[in-house]
Amino acid sequence: MAFFHFLKPAPYLEEIQDQPLIKKNYQYWRLRTFIAMYVGYAFYYFTRKSFTFAMPAMHESLGMDKLDLGILVTIMSLTYGASKFLSGIIADKSNPRYIMSIGLILTGVFNIFFGASSTFIMFALFWGLNGLFQGWGATCCAKLMTHWYSQSERGRWWSLWSTSHNLGGALIPLVAAFCAERMGWRFAMFVPGTICILIGFVLIFLMRDTPQSLGLPSIEKFRNDYPAAQLSEDKSEISAKQILWDYVLRSKFIWMLAIAYFFVYVIRTGINDWTMMYLKEVKGYSSLIAGSCVCWFEIGGFIGTLVAGWGSDMLFKGKRTPINVIFTLGILISIWGFRVVTGYAPLLDSAYLFLFGFFIFGPQMLIGLACAELAHKKAAATANGFAGLFGYLGAAAAGVPLGAITNAWGWDSFFLAMGACAVVVLLCMLPLWSLKTSPAIAKAEAEVASDE
Repeated sequence: MAFFHFLKPAPYLEEIQDQPLIKKNYQYWRLRTFIAMYVGYAFYYFTRKSFTFAMPAMHESLGMDKLDLGILVTIMSLTYGASKFLSGIIADKSNPRYIMSIGLILTGVFNIFFGASSTFIMFALFWGLNGLFQGWGATCCAKLMTHWYSQSERGRWWSLWSTSHNLGGALIPLVAAFCAERMGWRFAMFVPGTICILIGFVLIFLMRDTPQSLGLPSIEKFRNDYPAAQLSEDKSEISAKQILWDYVLRSKFIWMLAIAYFFVYVIRTGINDWTMMYLKEVKGYSSLIAGSCVCWFEIGGFIGTLVAGWGSDMLFKGKRTPINVIFTLGILISIWGFRVVTGYAPLLDSAYLFLFGFFIFGPQMLIGLACAELAHKKAAATANGFAGLFGYLGAAAAGVPLGAITNAWGWDSFFLAMGACAVVVLLCMLPLWSLKTSPAIAKAEAEVASDE
C-alpha cells in the first residue's frame, strides 16, 4: 500500500566523493544515530518495566496474587518474544527510523490504556499489546549498529548502547514507585506512557536509515574493515526467506546461543520482576526503599555491560564466550550471597543487586551481539530477533512458572531455580569458548587470503 511506503528502507543515494566531507558527515551521523538509539531504547524500558513497579500496589489495592501477576508477566514476555523475532525480519527489510519510533509511541499508548483499566482481561489485553510493540526497539538498533559500526569496534559501541536499558531501568523504579506511592498505581502507568509518546516523535526527527541512504559509503568501506564473506554480497539483495533459513535457522551456533539466552532471561527477568516483591514481603521494605535497592541492579548492569564489551574486544580479541562464562560464574555466586542475607539490610541487598546486574547484563548483551555477528550483515536483525524470541520465552518462564513455584514452595525454591538456570547457561557456553566468527566467514576469509 502506498500509505506504508515510508516504512521501506530508505533508497541509496549517489555516493559522495569528497573524502573530508565523508569523514565529517560520518562523524556527525554516527553520533546522532547513536544518541537516537540510546535515548529511544532507554525509554522503551519506561513502558516495559512500569508494571514491575506497579505490581506491589496492584497486589495490595486490587487483591491480585502472585499467580495473577505472573500471568501478566508471562503474557507480555510471550508477545514481546514473538515481536522480537517477527520485528527482526521486518527491520531487515524496513526503515528503522519509523519502525522504532512508531513502536515506542504505541507502547506508550498501551501503558496509558492499561492504567485506565480495571479488569484482568483488559490488563492482559493491553499488556500483551504493549509486548507486541516492545520488540520494535532492539531489532532496529541491531540493524543500525551493524550498518554504522564495523566489527572490530562493534563490541564497545554495542555495549555502550546496551547500557541504555540500564539507564531506563534505573530511572523507572524511581518514577513508577514514586507515582504508585504518592498518586496510586495507575499513575505508574500513565506517566511513563505519556513520556514515551513524546520521545517517539523526537526519534522520528533524529533517526535515519543506513549510511548509504545519506550518500555515504558502507561502514566497511569507510573504515576498511571488511568481513570477507560479506564483501562480495554487500550490494546484493537477499530475500527474507534466505535471511531466515540460510543465515539463522541452519546455524547450530545461533541455536546454542539462543538456548543460553532463554536461561539468561529467566534469571534476568526473575531477579528484575520479583525482587521488588521479595524485598517488601520478606524484608518488610517500603516501596521507595525496595525501589532504591532495585535501582542498583541497573547501575550494576550499566557497568557490567561496558566491562563485558570492552573485555570481549580488548582481552579476548572479539571472542564473546569467555566473558559470558566468567560472568555466569559470578551470577551463581551472587544468587547464593543474596539469599543468605537475612533481616533489614538495604545496603547489603543493594550491593548484591549491583552484582546481579553486573554479571547478568554482560551475557545478555554479548549473546545478542554474537548472534548478529554470526549471521550475514543483512540478517543481523533477524538473528538478533531469533535469539530475542528465545530470551523472552525465558522471560515468560519467569512469570507464571516462577510465580507458581514461589506460591507453592516459597522463596528458597525461587533462588534454587535461578541457580539451576545459571548452570545450564554454562553448559551451553563452554563448547563455544574459542568461537569468534562463523566457520563460513572464516573459510571465506581464508579463500580471499589465498587468492591474494
